[in-house]
Amino acid sequence: MSSARATDPPPGTLNCFLVEDSPLIRENLIATLQEMLDLEVVGQAEDEAGALRWLHDEAVPCDIVIIDIFLKRGTGLSLLPKARLLQPEAKLVVLSNYATADMRRRCAELGADRVFDKSSELDELIAYCLDLASSRA
Repeated sequence: MSSARATDPPPGTLNCFLVEDSPLIRENLIATLQEMLDLEVVGQAEDEAGALRWLHDEAVPCDIVIIDIFLKRGTGLSLLPKARLLQPEAKLVVLSNYATADMRRRCAELGADRVFDKSSELDELIAYCLDLASSRA
């Protein structure tokens, strides 16, 4: 008898949690990621408090958490170390329009595994997710 729940994605599928305050960007990003990758967005939030509420639910482990820096309330910067504690196995990825060298360094210091620029590095984010999925298969 299988222990998989009906909501569990197929083996090899990446579980993704997305923290993005713009509904349009969130919808487009989800559509792009799910079209290009074997990835299931298992949760989403538009602010730090919503993200923390979701991340406390250990019944939904994530492979990857994608976090914007500037949110409706709170910031991705303050969320990073908390997300690392709540989902220690997850890859933490920052996706921001403010991916300057200084911001990349600061995100890394706060626990981000990678930082991608929303406007110019979506292909790199897709490649990173493909590598992550193949390493977990």
